[in-house]
Amino acid sequence: MNRIKEVLEEKGIKQKWLAEQLGKSYNMVNGYVKNRQQPRLEVLYKIAKILDVNPKDLLKEDLND
Repeated sequence: MNRIKEVLEEKGIKQKWLAEQLGKSYNMVNGYVKNRQQPRLEVLYKIAKILDVNPKDLLKEDLND
């Protein structure tokens, strides 16, 4: 699970803008945001850099561990 949606909302950034910055389709980014699919690690790092956050800030802790 990721926190991309929360971080985008906190920063007032639209999914379309993030998709353009990543060079990915809106549908791909929407899949990340809705947690239907998870970005590869290198894509997660790129998202973190674009959003100016620590990559850890994009991850949810699994409270079941």
